[in-house]
Amino acid sequence: MNPKYMKIADEIKQQLSNGNLAAGHKLPSVRQLSKKFNCSKNTVIKAYSELEREHLIYAIPQSGYYIVNEFKLPDNQPDVIDFLSAGPDKHLLPYIEFQHCLNQAIEKYKEEIFTYSDQQGLLSLRTEVVKNLQISQVFTEIDRVVIVSGSQQAIHLLTAIPFPNGKKNILIEQPTYFGMIESLDLNQVTTFGIELSMKGIDLEHLEYMFKNNDIKFFYVIPRFHNPLGHSYTNGEKKKIVELANKYDVYIVEDDFLGELEPDKKADPFFAFDPSGRVIYIQSFSKVFLPGLRIASIVLPKIMIKSFLRYKFSSDFNSPVLSQGALDIYLKSGMYQSHLKKIKNVYLNKIQLLKSACEQFLPDGTQYTKPVSGFYLSIYLPDHISAIKLAILLSEQQILIDDTGRMFLSDFNKDNLIRLCISQVHDHQIKDGMEKIAQTITDLGNKKNYYLNMISLI
Repeated sequence: MNPKYMKIADEIKQQLSNGNLAAGHKLPSVRQLSKKFNCSKNTVIKAYSELEREHLIYAIPQSGYYIVNEFKLPDNQPDVIDFLSAGPDKHLLPYIEFQHCLNQAIEKYKEEIFTYSDQQGLLSLRTEVVKNLQISQVFTEIDRVVIVSGSQQAIHLLTAIPFPNGKKNILIEQPTYFGMIESLDLNQVTTFGIELSMKGIDLEHLEYMFKNNDIKFFYVIPRFHNPLGHSYTNGEKKKIVELANKYDVYIVEDDFLGELEPDKKADPFFAFDPSGRVIYIQSFSKVFLPGLRIASIVLPKIMIKSFLRYKFSSDFNSPVLSQGALDIYLKSGMYQSHLKKIKNVYLNKIQLLKSACEQFLPDGTQYTKPVSGFYLSIYLPDHISAIKLAILLSEQQILIDDTGRMFLSDFNKDNLIRLCISQVHDHQIKDGMEKIAQTITDLGNKKNYYLNMISLI
């Protein structure tokens, strides 16, 4: 049974939904509502506080409570099983804690927030970022860190700017993050691919590519790869860095899920050459707040000036209010507490998904086995189209990614699907995988039937 203050709040929400209350409308006084509902004034104040917390109303001292905006109760949605969306679990976003940090940032950084600020990023935030990076075994100086508007901005600028090695071409894993491929296409960069599987990459072939293809940099996702879930071993990282030094190739390390790493002995590429050969990108989008649009990049000092010039032409500086609030959040210790909580959640979801794959997937399919992270991929039998499978599953309210956008044209075989666990509910994982497996089986049976009919003709 709902407490009385919730009944009051729900009635006001219903009036908002019906259109009886509009933006800016003044609500009844606390005294009036206490009489109407035959309750104490404290009960009404508690109801108004709940509506304030949900940002539906606001208070003006000595005046009363007012409606923030029109409100509509959510419609009943079908029970979608979402293996497609790749943002963080919405139930884990620290809205209230970060709201306090935003309020404090306005007080603390008001002059800097509402004027032009340091292009490289707030000094206080960069200081906190350097401290935070040390936990991930990235040891660097403050003047090598640039705050960017999300990791996408960082990789987009890196595809365009000249590098100290004077080279032009870029090498990427196949498959890889589609945002990187999009930036390469837009900037019209000559791009080479190297095949990646859960066994890693062919290091001999990598050396050949470094030696013969004028490679400016090699873009890698070191841990919990998108879309495969693959993670490099420390030995592989060390060897790849050695090859990069030998052939004057830079490594751009997009460690966007690195903070979910359960193995304390696992190091980033950066740890094997912190001098500047490895450019390290850390994002706050996937593990924290995607709408914050804040990431950091560690560059060699020789590239700072050029990078900032290109960034200036893009947005001058990243949102300062977001920077100030994140600075306060990091200083408070709340960020590490948040990470501790979400690491267990995503680790558990990946284990549930791997168990479901083992239980339900039919013969002829293979699946990757990530340790943690967001992503697991399934390799389909050659005669089954990932695109067609995605369409059939969407008709059953199951969303997956067919991964076509994650391949260069020379590599796409239309036989790989990606499942993301970040926004799917635990109780949906088993049911969703059972339906995916059944649809794969049905497609295979139909294909075999048509092939048999053709052979009889």
